[in-house]
Amino acid sequence: MKGTKARRAGLSIVAVTLLTGVTACGSGGSGGSGADEESSSSASGEGAGTGVSPIAALRTAEKSTDGADSAKVESTTTMGSVMAMTADGSLGWGDGLTGTLTITYTGGTIADTMRQMGTTSMEARYLPDAYYARMGDAFAEQTGGKHWIKYPYAALETLGGGSGAYLKDQMENSTPNQSVKLLLASGDVRRVGEEKVRGERTTHYSGTVEVADLATRNSSLSESQLADLRKQLEQAGVTTQTVDIWVDDENLLVKKVEKGQSANGVYSQTAYYSDYGTPVDTEVPPAADTANFSELLQQQGAGPRS
Repeated sequence: MKGTKARRAGLSIVAVTLLTGVTACGSGGSGGSGADEESSSSASGEGAGTGVSPIAALRTAEKSTDGADSAKVESTTTMGSVMAMTADGSLGWGDGLTGTLTITYTGGTIADTMRQMGTTSMEARYLPDAYYARMGDAFAEQTGGKHWIKYPYAALETLGGGSGAYLKDQMENSTPNQSVKLLLASGDVRRVGEEKVRGERTTHYSGTVEVADLATRNSSLSESQLADLRKQLEQAGVTTQTVDIWVDDENLLVKKVEKGQSANGVYSQTAYYSDYGTPVDTEVPPAADTANFSELLQQQGAGPRS
């Protein structure tokens, strides 16, 4: 029974953390992100010596990053005592979301649950209609020898009402330029100054986002789904988050940091982007080695919500 509960919890944990992995890459450690106070400017300050306003500069960065179609990504995510994880790989967004990430759980209660399932690291493949997680051999022994779990995006709404619907929406529209859209949508953006990121000259922008308002502006959720999401965010203690991004001389996003507070503690994500235009070739795992998420839940007595 204990093993069944761990597997059941793990199925949903994997779903949510795989989403966290890709949204960290697509939309993220700390609010004190190493800004150079001497180079900071106010919210009404102009772009990096060009006379361009922060809003205009970010609109250019959003367009350039979106048009790049693919990039290599590295990210780290922490959620209080619940989870710490890293993600590394490549993502493409020219024709729907595609790519492969290696996700490693490095701490928190989720890592403990994953250890019970026989792995703390997995390969995640993202395709336009679903994403796939490759579990370890110990998990495969419990699923008829199948190593992969398929999570159709349409099934994500079963993971938690409005929040599940929001995850689905964000998953299908998760690209690096979403971070830039975060700041543009917030109405609170300032140019901090010029800084080096991994030896590269960049311009740092920062702002504060109202999470519920952001969901309203940047999703296709229905009114009832948005109301459900707002209620869940309030219960989780999530209200605002800070967003910092760094843009290079080619108007491409090279780093993002998001940080907020929830009932589970501090939430933070940091992501780095490089090698824009890198080839991304993601294959669907073999059908004979793949189990469907919804079917696994039903087999274990925890079918999806209607």
